[in-house]
Amino acid sequence: METWFVAAAAGYVIQLRHCDSNMASRLEINFIRLLSRCETMASEKRGEAEWRLEKYVAALVDMLVALRKSPSKPTQEILTEYTRKVDFLKGLLEAEKLTSPTEKALANQFLAPGRTPTIANERMPATKTVHIQSKARCTGEMRDELLGTRTSGKADGDLRNRRVLPLDERQSAAELDAVLQHHHNLQEKLAEDMLNLARNLKNNTLAAQNIIKQDNQTLSQSMRQADLNFEKLKTESERLEQHTKKSVNWLLWLMLILVSFTFISMILFIRIFPRLR
Repeated sequence: METWFVAAAAGYVIQLRHCDSNMASRLEINFIRLLSRCETMASEKRGEAEWRLEKYVAALVDMLVALRKSPSKPTQEILTEYTRKVDFLKGLLEAEKLTSPTEKALANQFLAPGRTPTIANERMPATKTVHIQSKARCTGEMRDELLGTRTSGKADGDLRNRRVLPLDERQSAAELDAVLQHHHNLQEKLAEDMLNLARNLKNNTLAAQNIIKQDNQTLSQSMRQADLNFEKLKTESERLEQHTKKSVNWLLWLMLILVSFTFISMILFIRIFPRLR
C-alpha cells in the first residue's frame, strides 16, 4: 500500500505539467498527506533496514518542485514552510547516517523544524516533536559512548544485551546528567541574555534613529531659513545699490551747479569791478 502511495506521488509529479488548477489542489493535498506520513514515520523507532522514509522524502522533494511550478500554487509563505519541513526531514536522514554520536548531535543542532502544524489536529508541529526526540536520542548515545555502556543488538533486532551498571557508573551517569542539565541551563540563560541584548540594541537604534530624524528636520529648517535670509539680503543689497547710485547722481549735479555758479559769479565780479590802474 505504501509502495503504491510513493508511485502515485511520483505519478502526480510527472503529470503536473498537463494538469489544471483542480489537479494542482489535489497535488497539494497529496503532498500534505505524504508529509504527515513522513513525520509520523520519523517520530517512530525505525530499524537500520528501513528504507521507506527515505523514498517518501525523495517523493516529497519531487512533489514540492512540482508544486512550485503549478499555476495554482499556494502562497509563498506556505511554500516556505513546506520547504522548511522537507529540508528538516532530509537533514534528519543525513544525520542518522552518521556514525559518531557527536556528529549526529552536531548535525541535529543545525536542523530547523517546521513552525506550524501540518494537519489540523496537531497541537505542536510534528517536526518539532521529532527534533526533540532526535536530540534526546543523540544525547543518550553520547552519554552511553562516554560511559562505555552502548547497547548491542542481536541479528534479529528484538533482543538486546544490557550490562547492569555498577553504583559508581550510575553515579557518574547522574553527574553527567547534571552537567548536561547545567549546560542546558547556561545555554538558555545565554539565549535570554542575547535576546535582551538584541532588544536593547533595537531600542537604542530606534532612539538614535528618532534623534537623527529630529536633527535632520532642524537642519532642514535652518537651511530654509538661511536661504530665506540670503534672498532678503540680496534684495536689500540691490535696493542699497540703487539708492547709492541715486545719491551719487544728485551730488554730482549739485557740484556742477555750484561750480557753474562760482564761475559765473567770478565773471560778473570781474566785469563789475574792473582792475585798478
